[in-house]
Amino acid sequence: MPCCTCIPQDEVGVVTYLGEFKRLIYPGFSILTPCLETVSGTISTRIKQLDVACETKTSDNVFVNIVVSVQYQPLPNDEAYFNAFFKLTNVESQMRPYVFDTVRSAVPQLSIDQVFELKNEIADKIKSSLSDLMGGYGYRIIDALVTDVRPDHKVKTAMNEINAARRLRVATQEKAEAEKMLVVKAAEADAESKYLAGLGIARQRQAIVSGLRDSVASFSSEVQGTDAHDVMDMMVLTQYFDMLREVGMKGGGSTLMLPQNPGAMCKIANEIRNGFLEKEPPSQ
Repeated sequence: MPCCTCIPQDEVGVVTYLGEFKRLIYPGFSILTPCLETVSGTISTRIKQLDVACETKTSDNVFVNIVVSVQYQPLPNDEAYFNAFFKLTNVESQMRPYVFDTVRSAVPQLSIDQVFELKNEIADKIKSSLSDLMGGYGYRIIDALVTDVRPDHKVKTAMNEINAARRLRVATQEKAEAEKMLVVKAAEADAESKYLAGLGIARQRQAIVSGLRDSVASFSSEVQGTDAHDVMDMMVLTQYFDMLREVGMKGGGSTLMLPQNPGAMCKIANEIRNGFLEKEPPSQ
């Protein structure tokens, strides 16, 4: 029988005396009582990880595979090392059913979308359940993580199509709003353009009226024996002849035969004046 042993840095040795637990030995060199004491085994003090894949159903009848990673380690005291070595045959076999139980009790209350959104809450429930259980066996649960949620391939495809359709609907609404804004802005611009054009025409007419008024007043004051009626007749007739000259200068025009006696000219002036100044055409 050996009379000494060496324990690695990441382990704690369990010494039995004729088959009965005697003491714990820690990393380094230790002396044993020959023929009486034996190192029955060691406990690793490293953090270990257990990966559990569990299939379950959500509240909307979608089957999913959920992968849970549990990180655990023995508690750093003699009682915990004793319990971890003598009370459990396989710590992972002990934890796995509790992970299954917690997942299959929490996930069926959630929809598939909520499972993705509430992964942290599911992990917290698993950690809390395992901490209460494994603490009595000398282990502590450092963390529990839901590392993967895998629904069926057809379900994933359907979820992607739903998301694509939702985004397409939003894009269509945004495009319609943009087109509406363009139409509204174009209408506002057209209204503003017509308003400004109306102001321009009104100012032009006001300037014409002011110019005519000044011309009539100036002509009446400088030429004795004339009144406003005479001045207007002359201006209307002058504009009529200017119009004829403009028409004649353009290509493709036709020849106009006009009477040239004084009476005819007076008649033309009266007709032009009446056409400009009267609201209704004179009766024949």
